[in-house]
Amino acid sequence: MARLPWFGRHRLRLGTRLALGLGALALGVFAVVGMVMVTNMEGYLADKLDEQMKATQVDLEKDVNKYGKLNTSIYGWFAAVYQVDGDEVTLRPPAGLPLDSTEMREVAREVTGDKPVFRTADLRGEGTYRLRGCPMGDGLVLVSAAPMNDLTNTVRQLVMVVVATFLLALIAFVVIGRAVLRRGLQPLSDMAQTAHDISSHDLTDSARLAVRAEGGSGGVEVEELRTAFNTMLEHIDSSLAARTAAEQRLRRFIADASHELRTPLTSIRGYADLFRYAAANAPQEREAHLERLRSEAARMSVLLDDLLLLARLDSAETEAPLRPVDGDLAELVREAADAFQAARPDHPLTVLPGPEPVRLRFDPMRVRQVLDNLLANAALHTPPGTSVSLSVAVEGRHAVLRVSDTGPGIPAADQARIFDRFYRVDNSRTRDRGGSGLGLAVAHSLIVAHGGTIGLDSRPGSTTFTIRIPRN
Repeated sequence: MARLPWFGRHRLRLGTRLALGLGALALGVFAVVGMVMVTNMEGYLADKLDEQMKATQVDLEKDVNKYGKLNTSIYGWFAAVYQVDGDEVTLRPPAGLPLDSTEMREVAREVTGDKPVFRTADLRGEGTYRLRGCPMGDGLVLVSAAPMNDLTNTVRQLVMVVVATFLLALIAFVVIGRAVLRRGLQPLSDMAQTAHDISSHDLTDSARLAVRAEGGSGGVEVEELRTAFNTMLEHIDSSLAARTAAEQRLRRFIADASHELRTPLTSIRGYADLFRYAAANAPQEREAHLERLRSEAARMSVLLDDLLLLARLDSAETEAPLRPVDGDLAELVREAADAFQAARPDHPLTVLPGPEPVRLRFDPMRVRQVLDNLLANAALHTPPGTSVSLSVAVEGRHAVLRVSDTGPGIPAADQARIFDRFYRVDNSRTRDRGGSGLGLAVAHSLIVAHGGTIGLDSRPGSTTFTIRIPRN
């Protein structure tokens, strides 16, 4: 396996990499700025030298015209007068010339007209010089040479100062920038540490980031990232809590369902044994045992149907167990009331339908199942003679159904779990009376499948189940 380079094995922190990147950018900027400064300074000094040579040549020309000789008292400077006749260039004495005067002769040859000629050249044994040739009239050309050592030394010293200054500034920039970036990126380090804590399943309040760090470091973007990170943690926490609660409900549901199914199965097995015994020894009891077998099988069938319906409602299938149609809810209420009055004459029923039809889209069979369940509960768990009321109305954008009774009510401790599966309020709701603890759970799931809600308000003497179904 190929080995990674050192930068692959030892990854630098983000703050260090950003500081180095900014340092490289600053180095490029400093290089450009330094080059511009040095170039401008060199050009400025060269212009000053040209102006000085021009002034000096004016004085030299006066000396030649007045005294017929050159004053070469300027230290390190050279000057000479040439007679130019076509391509022939002749030196006129006196003149103080370097060992190599070829470049000065070439400058004199290039002078034509009234414009001076400039050239920078290396004179053998002397160094770099700035040459200037200017016409004096009658074919005479004055050529002077000024040393450029001072200019070169000045530019070299400037370069050294600029390089040293920029290097110090670059080091300070990287060090200070790294410190500033490290402080600004501290929230990201906090997020990384929090992520490590999350990997150890620590989703408590300690695994949260402060909404704003002390001093407000990081800027607006980091604050937004911190807030989004905390929101994500809250969603994860709530999702895990919901998942745990769902798993607990599922375990409890499976345990309760197993318990509920075990009872009729045990009864069926017992009655089957009794039927077999009666068939051999007491034929007159066979029908009674057979009827009990049918009763237990029917009760288990109802229980299985309820469990299957709840499973389909919980699974969010593409085809939900609803067949909604446009209908009149008030008419459905009257039908449920007529059936209840016929089956429960010992519980007086008051029906309060609205003055007009309540039109909406719903599944009549499932809503009727809910109403029948609530009315049956009102009759089963209240003494004979208890009055029951059923009403339908339109409130805003919802159709509202209310099933009320004047019985003893439901204890406050039980109201929070009244819609839980297999939950029974008291001993009156036993298997012997046909209750499995799934009726209200089925009713709740069916109303939720319609997009509605079902609630309970109960106290001694008044119990009301309120159903709200949206009309749109």
